[in-house]
Amino acid sequence: MKVLLLLLLSPLQGAGASRCWEDDFSFCGDRNQTQKSFVIYKHNSANISIRNTAQALMIQSPFTPNATNSYKYNLPPTLGRYRFCVYWFKANRTMKLVYGKQSFLLGRGASSSVTRGNESHKTERTDIFNVSHMSKDGKNTSLGSSDEYSFPVSPENIPVWEQDVEKELTTLDSLIAQHPAPAMGAMEQLALRLKLGELEKTLARVELNGQNQTFGKATVHATVLRVQPTQAPPHLAFASQREESGEVHGFKVDLPSSLFVMAEEGEEVVEHRVLLMDINSQTMFQDENSSHILGDKVVGISLVDMVVANLSDPVVLTFFHDQLPHNVTPLCVFWQEDTTAQAGSWDSYGCTTVTGTSQTDCRCNHLTYFAVLMVSSPEITYVHRDYLSIITYIGCMISALASICTIFFLYFRSKQRDQITSMHIHMNLLGAIFLLDVTFLISEQLASSSSEAVCRAGGLFLHFSLLSCLTWMGIEGYNLYRLVIEVFNAYHDHFLLKLCLVGWGLPFFCVMLIFLSSWTNYGPFSIPVYESVGGKSTNATICWITSPLIHNVVNLGFFSLVFLFNSVMLGAMVREILRQNKKGHKLKHALALFGLSILLGIPWVLVFFSFSSGVFRLVTLYTFTIINSLQG
Repeated sequence: MKVLLLLLLSPLQGAGASRCWEDDFSFCGDRNQTQKSFVIYKHNSANISIRNTAQALMIQSPFTPNATNSYKYNLPPTLGRYRFCVYWFKANRTMKLVYGKQSFLLGRGASSSVTRGNESHKTERTDIFNVSHMSKDGKNTSLGSSDEYSFPVSPENIPVWEQDVEKELTTLDSLIAQHPAPAMGAMEQLALRLKLGELEKTLARVELNGQNQTFGKATVHATVLRVQPTQAPPHLAFASQREESGEVHGFKVDLPSSLFVMAEEGEEVVEHRVLLMDINSQTMFQDENSSHILGDKVVGISLVDMVVANLSDPVVLTFFHDQLPHNVTPLCVFWQEDTTAQAGSWDSYGCTTVTGTSQTDCRCNHLTYFAVLMVSSPEITYVHRDYLSIITYIGCMISALASICTIFFLYFRSKQRDQITSMHIHMNLLGAIFLLDVTFLISEQLASSSSEAVCRAGGLFLHFSLLSCLTWMGIEGYNLYRLVIEVFNAYHDHFLLKLCLVGWGLPFFCVMLIFLSSWTNYGPFSIPVYESVGGKSTNATICWITSPLIHNVVNLGFFSLVFLFNSVMLGAMVREILRQNKKGHKLKHALALFGLSILLGIPWVLVFFSFSSGVFRLVTLYTFTIINSLQG
């Protein structure tokens, strides 16, 4: 009689359970509890499944963050028939079990947590009956009795956990590390940016531990800011952690309240999510001009599921950095994607730049990926750039023509043995100057061609011509020293052949070593030039060395050695001539040797003063361009 009364009363257990939120999934059924039993909640990658045994009600779903643990809950000790329901609330990401008059938030507050594989498995299955199932579309479906049910979960409803985000970040970091920026083509960059877009979609759905959370440990860091909608939207500020190693020490973002007012117009939202991407590499943001950005730092700001543009109040992004050189002007830019060309470029439209000693403020009326473009030579406007280009082209053409004429003149000159060696050295130097002038004149045209191989070859040959010119300058200095100080009519076997092996062989060995180490060391090289009108920058692109390190070490280092050697030779020759007792010829000889030494590269030392700024730098560039372009 008591059992019959219990069966009659048991359907009422749980009948009064109410739902505070609109559920996105529900499963209800009756279960006969014939012994002490438990609820075991486990992780399942793609389905919601309910399985019943006499010992336990086992529920699996993809909504638990820990895939290795099972959560165990004690069911009421009273035996009998229970009505239970399983609910999934997407809005607050909650899995709930109502069992009789008890409620359990699955995955939280478990009486015990058991590592997967250690829980007991018993196979005394019993059916669940009076089953009903309702999904988000509101359709209620009655199901037959069974001991196990499984319902697929659509991919957009499967939550994303922290470990999923970290996995994607690790993959993106490794791809960036595999492809250095100069060597990456447009398609590889596009593939990386698509990966970045997938990461943003993942971050839009990730389960957060608190209001804000930052992910990533290497090149790419991602921060998700959760903002609750209110009648008076807040002004949101975020500051990154300080970085000591790079040029940029951190950044700060100020988001105006009008941004969230715009976001709340339209359908009701549960929360706003702001994504901040901190990328310490320019690898996937290389434009065709090879523009250089401050500290290789790119910061992305976006509002989930919304394109933000034409804000009434600007977004303020502040970069904290070291004091910039005087010959560099920062310019706030954003990445403009060109979907038709599968490429992109940096643009400053909609952004204003406010510069300080150790920080740069970017005030922009939209959200996207931002950076600070390093515009070199702000004192050299496009007007001076045009003047310098005209002087260079005219000077190089005159120099090349004069070199050829002088070579023919020296060839048909006196054939005396004491002069032939010096004449051949002069001819080789003039030949190197001619090659340097010609390759420099055609370098910009080669860079504008569509063939990268042609440009790499042009850059290699231009570098070879420059090193050959410097080498023969050093040989000229040694030859003059040998004639004046050693023995005037000294003769060495195969002396000219040995000089040619050094003059042409050493530069050839250097450029081939650089090329074989990496064929990308030569190619298009862009020199940004600031335009005072409009605040934009243009680029003069030539075929040259793409690595600044190689340029500084090889070219400046090689020239420094030649300059020091020729300076010492000049001093020794002047001293020797002044010691001679030929009256009336001392000053004449000294000035003649000094003039020859000027042609041997002494004015090239002005290149070191090009790193200065202001009017002095401008005067130096004009002097260097006029003298050295007419060297032939």
